[in-house]
Amino acid sequence: MDKNVFGLTRRDFAKFASLGACGLGMSGWLNVLAARAAETKTKTKSVILLWMAGGPSHKDTFDMKPGTANAGEFKPIKTSADGVEISENFPKLAKQMHHATVIRSMSTPEGAHPRASYIMHTGYREGLGGLVYPALGSIVSSELGNPEFPMPNYVCVGNRSYGSGFLGSKHQPLVVGDPTRGVENLKAVVDEKNFDKRIGLLEEMEKAFLEDYKAGSGLDHKTTYERAVSLMKSKEAKAFDISSDSAKDQYGSSRFGQGCLLARRLVEVGVPFVEVTLGGWDTHQDNFARVKNLSGQVDQPMAALIEDLKQRGLLDTTLVVWMGEFGRTPKINSRGDKPGRDHYPRAWSLVMAGGGIKGGRVIGKTDAEGATVTDRPVSAPDFMATVCSIVGINHNKQNTANGRPIRIADKGAKPLDLL
Repeated sequence: MDKNVFGLTRRDFAKFASLGACGLGMSGWLNVLAARAAETKTKTKSVILLWMAGGPSHKDTFDMKPGTANAGEFKPIKTSADGVEISENFPKLAKQMHHATVIRSMSTPEGAHPRASYIMHTGYREGLGGLVYPALGSIVSSELGNPEFPMPNYVCVGNRSYGSGFLGSKHQPLVVGDPTRGVENLKAVVDEKNFDKRIGLLEEMEKAFLEDYKAGSGLDHKTTYERAVSLMKSKEAKAFDISSDSAKDQYGSSRFGQGCLLARRLVEVGVPFVEVTLGGWDTHQDNFARVKNLSGQVDQPMAALIEDLKQRGLLDTTLVVWMGEFGRTPKINSRGDKPGRDHYPRAWSLVMAGGGIKGGRVIGKTDAEGATVTDRPVSAPDFMATVCSIVGINHNKQNTANGRPIRIADKGAKPLDLL
């Protein structure tokens, strides 16, 4: 049945009209409408993925092992979460840890950057079944995104990421290389009337072509330019301009910090998934100097993001995830006078904050050296299922690819209960 702005069906109106005829006054109508609005009001959750490309060392960030032979240079510090300690290189983030949960028991099968990044974005191993699987951002776009929304439902800031795979071009991410410049060419170079004429002419030409050649690439092209036109005409597009945002200074001046600010602006206007990338975590050499520098680049923006979302009433509906594709070896290597840590998917850490989860906790545990998971191992499919359960997506739902049913999270995935 059709519903109006209050979420009332025609049957509701007939019922309330009859009540009105029997003496229900205007105040009674307002109470009914208010109650029904509260009953039907839902808030779709969003995800901000802070992607640490290269794989951060868990022993030097969120799973410190002080006093062991390969503990490294950094000391753990107390946080706002009772009993939770993290690296001294995150002093601002430490004050926000009561909103966060650290998962210290990630254990995944891929130790090469491309394959590890793929599995952590999709939940599936690359090449499995001959399919290109959709990234988490595309899944969120498909399941939670509004197809009528003029803004993209999946945005990548700072670098390209993984795309929509078999879900199709409508769930591809919009890539913003430099958050301080926003989206290039959003403003039309001609007046609106002439712009509409040009678009109309293009549509006529495309229509004739697509009638004769029903190729997938042609439909993808049509989808792409329609999305571009919709974005150019939308009032929400001003979210890409961070230059006058009142919270700009809180995030710092780094490109990553400004990317976090842009992410907040985008979820604020309704974009359900934003990924912000900070590279450089592949610390085979000079691990400690580089991790200190990179942690410093994360500390202020991530802390500001959590606080800013909280202040704006968005933290409970925005899940913030900090992670890379794997961890680093518990042992320090012997590469010259600037040693480092190598790839290590067997045991590593990630952080989640907001999204309605219970903060101030640690899930899972590794042994004394951070080499082996000793409590509640979490796989890539488990991670995918966990994020889905937090934002309200059925991780067991099946999409169809090449005529085959494909689960959003691979069979056997066990989501963590973080809510």
